[in-house]
Amino acid sequence: MRTETQMMGLILQIAESLQVEAVALSGSRTSPHPQKDEFQDYDVVYIVENLEELISDVSWLDQFGYRLIEQHNVLGNRRLYLMLFEDGNRIDLTLCPKEHMQEWVDSEAGFKVLKDDAGLFDMYQPNSKRYWTAPPTEEEFAASCNEFWWVSTYVVKGIRRNQLIYATDHLYGICQQELLKVLAWQVTSDRGVVDIGKNYKYLFQYLQAEQEKEFSALLDLSSLEKVSQSLFATMKLFDCEAQELAQKMGFTYDKEVAEKMISYAKV
Repeated sequence: MRTETQMMGLILQIAESLQVEAVALSGSRTSPHPQKDEFQDYDVVYIVENLEELISDVSWLDQFGYRLIEQHNVLGNRRLYLMLFEDGNRIDLTLCPKEHMQEWVDSEAGFKVLKDDAGLFDMYQPNSKRYWTAPPTEEEFAASCNEFWWVSTYVVKGIRRNQLIYATDHLYGICQQELLKVLAWQVTSDRGVVDIGKNYKYLFQYLQAEQEKEFSALLDLSSLEKVSQSLFATMKLFDCEAQELAQKMGFTYDKEVAEKMISYAKV
């Protein structure tokens, strides 16, 4: 596997050959919560003047190495090339016209400038608080509770109809996401604004180990029986955490709705 030094050198070398205006690095490699391992991507942006020329013939991508798989995407005025190489390295490369730099800056939580001879990045500030979570308003809390209990009925419907994928999708994709949101708000109620990270990846750094274990136990969704068990455990945990948060924040929590929905799921 090519080392970080080799990869960074290659990224800058190819930028030079393409006459790129500026280069910046974003993502986990610029995070204040570093987790260095072989799965870290190189999230790179090339600020360019000649976008149309570069995308008309992308054979220059071969300079990065042999790709096991790749994906090309259009993101607004930018182009994104996701590349996994045979040595295990991965580069997520964005080509961004210099007149649309704000678009890229707004999409990133932070970045580190690697090359910028003309000072193009001087006027742009990283959105370092993109994944920061603040304590909720009472309206946000109420909306989360309503979403959780409402969507729990879809999970029940999926279970009763023997629709594993439907039930699982609503349970993890919505209900448990609302639970994670409430857990994050629990953290903010004690600490104020905190960096939870994309997809809540730093959340359990702020919580007790038992809480991570308790949430992880909800994620066995391999059968309808397991989904049913997870649903009731998720309901119980959400109800407990929501009550505690409401008490801390001085919010109203509709315990009666929670009890009715748990009873509904048991019918």
